[in-house]
Amino acid sequence: MHWRGVADLAGALQRGELTSTELTTALLERIGQIDAGPGGLQAVLALNPDVAEDAAAADRARAAGVRGPLLGVPVLVKDNVDTAAPLRTTAGSLALADTFAAGDAPIVRALRGAGALVMGKTNLSEWANYRSPRSSSGWSAVGGLTRNPHDRLRSAGGSSSGSGVAVAAGLAPLAIGTETDGSISCPASLCGVVGIKPTVGLVPGAGIVPIAASQDTAGPMARSVYDAAVLLSVLAGSGAVGDTAAGTGTGIDYVAAAEPGRLDGVRIGVPRGSSVFGYHRGADAAALAAIDVLADLGAVIVDDVTFPDVDRLDDAEKVVLDHEIKVGLAEYFARRGGDGPRSLGDVIAFNEASAERELEWFGHEFLLDAEATTGLEAAAYRAAKATYVEVTAELDEARRAARLDAVAMPSFAPAWSIDLVNGDHPVGGCSTLAAISGHPLVSVPCGTVAGPDGPLPVGLALTAGGGTEATLIRIAAAFEAVAGPAPHPAGV
Repeated sequence: MHWRGVADLAGALQRGELTSTELTTALLERIGQIDAGPGGLQAVLALNPDVAEDAAAADRARAAGVRGPLLGVPVLVKDNVDTAAPLRTTAGSLALADTFAAGDAPIVRALRGAGALVMGKTNLSEWANYRSPRSSSGWSAVGGLTRNPHDRLRSAGGSSSGSGVAVAAGLAPLAIGTETDGSISCPASLCGVVGIKPTVGLVPGAGIVPIAASQDTAGPMARSVYDAAVLLSVLAGSGAVGDTAAGTGTGIDYVAAAEPGRLDGVRIGVPRGSSVFGYHRGADAAALAAIDVLADLGAVIVDDVTFPDVDRLDDAEKVVLDHEIKVGLAEYFARRGGDGPRSLGDVIAFNEASAERELEWFGHEFLLDAEATTGLEAAAYRAAKATYVEVTAELDEARRAARLDAVAMPSFAPAWSIDLVNGDHPVGGCSTLAAISGHPLVSVPCGTVAGPDGPLPVGLALTAGGGTEATLIRIAAAFEAVAGPAPHPAGV
């Protein structure tokens, strides 16, 4: 039951072959068996104590004639997305563990409006992984360390670690992640699931604990492109599925885009000479084999597209994130209310007072850097944003000159070994140009790389200009129909 997709579940529920109560009970049992406790995956940070009641209500609504592809389907939500009591929202930090958010974020209201069951909250890299250059992805003081179901000694990626693992391990068919730079696409690739980082602004950002308002976005994580498209439709308020009140009301049918078909005439660029290739031969080989599949489906492959150098963005992005997190957290805390922190300085003070648990494995150097900033009118911030504008213009021009519908590349290198002492040591990824430009990015499983204890997933990344989610979904669905889904993790 735990590997069934959204369409399969919806059909079984509507035909009366399965109830939401039975489905939820089975998933909760699975969470208890393989996820909970120190020896488990630790993807789920908290369970909704009302979920059994919510499932029963969905069953009654269905019996009364209510229909919908997400009615009574469980969803897990990353724990930096606000949920009303009794579910807390902590961003993984003990500083928020004893207070509640003011209410559901708009995207959570949209999920409930579409009939989905909010089953619980997923673990994450604390403060969405903006804390230290020596952090370990998937660790938070509240939730502990999330482990990759394909190899529990390897990272699940960050910061939407719990969401990626939960979907990959069959704890829920759907999960919500968030991304500032790689936080959906990385765990999607490392865990072997589909992740969609939408255009910034497509999905409402209110009620999400921020890093950088100019880069942050929530997005779907699922085991298939179709399932991710269903969830994106709800989050974006496309009108194709469920409640349209929360999102932008695009009117775009992302679900229809997920129907597999030919790609005749679709122009896909491959920036082979850029830094988005060449950091891992196994990831390169899997992505290039996937691009060959796209060519067989009729796509026109445009080689040697020149991309801007990602390395030149390192300093600028650090400046932007430092400045925006200080401002954004103060605004978020003011809206949240309650007795928790009111500023980044309060978080730093809490960490230092609770150092035995909060600073057990690594520090909070990024937070200290951010606290030293002086606002969004600072010269350093404005110069960094000017670099963003310059690089985005170069990126747009490269796509325009080659008349590209999309760009394809490896998502990330395979999962690296967990090292709580020294922190993460990834060797490369695809996400930064989409992050600084605000453009969408889709990661779809495209193969595996041999590891010492079994195969490790890798993904194909697809990106294009703002608002092109339907095109990227169409390409990903066409590829998936040929390649098939990623293999389930062994032993879970």
